[in-house]
Amino acid sequence: MAEPSDEPQPDDEQVEGGAVKSFLEHLEDLRWMLIKSGAAVLLCMMVCLFGVNRLVAILKWPLNRAAQRQLLFMPQDTNQVVTVQIGAVTLVTKEVKSGQLDFLNLGSNRFVTLHLDPVQVGTNALMALRVDTNGEAPRTGPSLVFMDPSGPFLSALHLAFFGGLFLASPFVLYFIGEFVMPALKIVEKKYFLRAFYFGTGLFLLGVSFAYFVVLPPALRFAQLCGQLMGVDVLFWKAEDFFGFEVKFMFGMGAGFELPVVLLALVKIGLLDYAKLTAMRRYMIVGNLILGALLTTPEVFTQVFMAVALQLLFEVAVWIAWYWERQEKRRALTASTPDV
Repeated sequence: MAEPSDEPQPDDEQVEGGAVKSFLEHLEDLRWMLIKSGAAVLLCMMVCLFGVNRLVAILKWPLNRAAQRQLLFMPQDTNQVVTVQIGAVTLVTKEVKSGQLDFLNLGSNRFVTLHLDPVQVGTNALMALRVDTNGEAPRTGPSLVFMDPSGPFLSALHLAFFGGLFLASPFVLYFIGEFVMPALKIVEKKYFLRAFYFGTGLFLLGVSFAYFVVLPPALRFAQLCGQLMGVDVLFWKAEDFFGFEVKFMFGMGAGFELPVVLLALVKIGLLDYAKLTAMRRYMIVGNLILGALLTTPEVFTQVFMAVALQLLFEVAVWIAWYWERQEKRRALTASTPDV
């Protein structure tokens, strides 16, 4: 039986996670990580390219939701919503303040549809106006249009790339972890995995928060700004609209990573509770700047994101306070002699 060694044994913080590799071996691992990540993104991009109509339907949901918000905030006793249609095509949707539109009697119902139907009078084809006072509430906002021939193709590639990047992100993160993890010590692996899980959850939370909570009122606000200026918002360029949504959702997801970054700095000793508390006034300005950089130039989304980032900062401050309190308790317990 081997005798125990008198040499000090390394703890978990000094134990390496894997075998030491040469510089060329690290380059080879990096090359394969990039190849596998690129192949995953390309494959998912092709899948999204064939299903781009599904992506468009998903991205149009906040626009439809914004239109419902518009109807929700209309005064119920004054305004009527008049929709002009040719067949199944909606030409325009307007609000009127009484039951009369020039010579037409619109009745008292809230939603009215004016149908333009083709009729044959002798040898002439004319358009007849038919009033439907039992019209349904419109479910869409401004129509999305492409203004140049290359717009649909370039927009489809743009959506397929970001959709593929989102679908391939679990595989890409796995390949990155497969490359990084062997070089970490055991305790570093533990913190890396915790940061990975919480960071992924916060990113998905940020994207969901932007999609379900922020985008509908932001699009409604954009329409309202045009109406306050006396300009009807009938059409939006499709490529600009999709770029707006994608940039905002990814920006909000990246912004929600703030607690992970701050708490990682707390763990390695660069920050503590006192320093975070002293940073609060600077973080307010910094979050406003981040809201401007990570979102679009529209003010509503910038302010909304700045408020969300400030709340996340306060959560990080509270967690840092809790960790510091736990450390003090452990130190006090260790320094108290046993009776």
